[in-house]
Amino acid sequence: MIISVWFALALAIPVLVLGELLVKRSFLLSRLNIPASVVGGLLVALIILLRNAFGSVALRFETDVDTRWWTWLISAEPEWLANPTDNFTTPFIAVFFACIGLNASWSALRRGGVTTLIFLGLAGLFAVIQNGVGVAMAKALDQPPLLGILCGSISLTGGHVTTIGFATDLEKTGLPHALDISLACATFGIVASGVIGGAVGGMLIRGRHLHSSETPSRHASAMNSASEGWLSDLRGVLVYGRPFLTHVLQSMESGILGDLRALFRSGRPLLINLLLVLVCVKLGSWINFGIAQLNVRFPVLIGAMLAGLLARGIIDASGVKWLREDILDSISSVALGFFIVIAMMTLNLIELRHTAGPILTILVVQVVVMALFAWLVTFRLTGRDYDAAVIAGGHIGFGLGETPNAVANMKALVEVFGPAPRAFIVVVVGSSFILKLVNALNISCFLKLLQF
Repeated sequence: MIISVWFALALAIPVLVLGELLVKRSFLLSRLNIPASVVGGLLVALIILLRNAFGSVALRFETDVDTRWWTWLISAEPEWLANPTDNFTTPFIAVFFACIGLNASWSALRRGGVTTLIFLGLAGLFAVIQNGVGVAMAKALDQPPLLGILCGSISLTGGHVTTIGFATDLEKTGLPHALDISLACATFGIVASGVIGGAVGGMLIRGRHLHSSETPSRHASAMNSASEGWLSDLRGVLVYGRPFLTHVLQSMESGILGDLRALFRSGRPLLINLLLVLVCVKLGSWINFGIAQLNVRFPVLIGAMLAGLLARGIIDASGVKWLREDILDSISSVALGFFIVIAMMTLNLIELRHTAGPILTILVVQVVVMALFAWLVTFRLTGRDYDAAVIAGGHIGFGLGETPNAVANMKALVEVFGPAPRAFIVVVVGSSFILKLVNALNISCFLKLLQF
């Protein structure tokens, strides 16, 4: 039975609120800095997994839509007229990255320049290491070397987009179900990146007593709130009743409800800034279309971010003052929350049953290697400071998942410990703008060495 993705959209806010409450009231979840969108969305995916495991009728959410008014914004007209179908969550992530571009002043870009190059080199190096580890583990487990590539940078650093691009052709090389395997690996990687990314970044920050250069750390107050735990929640419900529930709702003002409330209170400036964001998303679709004519394809988020950067440069040069970074922050926060929670809810975790045995072993080793690389290499070579710790958490996010997972990990860290603007520029530019090409070349070279 297929569940409409529009139903997932209707569930997004309640599930996000549930995830925020679980993170806020659980010492463990708060300590690991797991994004609330991951917690809430994964809970729904697990419920569906249990339903499919023990029920007679399998359930799954649809993920693609062909509703023309929904996909027009993210598609250039020639592509849109030929094929209006796209992933339902793409507009959300395009809006988010347009906001990233608009919020990135050119001075911030210059500050992150050298670090961005270093980070790009590290990310490209690790993509090679992933394939090397995958092939070595596959041979050690007496499996085809190609399986190691599928459990390497195709599905992990590459994510679902790269997986679809490569795995379909790889099925013709003699490995059955290559697409199913790599999609399952990419799904596993998304879950793992959300679980350990914030944890590693948080341990680096706490262990080395690092602080944001812009605001004091809020770690102490966050931990005091989280340490109350589920027993105090239950006691509050039993003793205080309705006043306690009112307190819970008020405590969530910093989450999705707080962002929506801030946006609705903005009035006319919201309409002006939102219109600018949507224009950047549409312009970004044409930027991607133009690049595609050179036989190079980028995801829509790249064009949206480039359009945002261009618009920000023009706005800064003209000296106009109507651009509101606080409104852009709230828009981007809402868009990212919707993207992650819907993507997590619609995961078909039943696919992970195909990753038993050697495949799961390879993936576990890849997770360990990623965590060690981020801790020992990425953190050290990107500055050993607070921003470097946030960058390390972001590296795990897209090294095992997708760029949005990297951003979600970093966002979870900065909400607790304070802003890290340089980290966002470094990771977003490094992981989105260039690394897709670098990883594609890396995969092609490994396949050629393996004579596929």
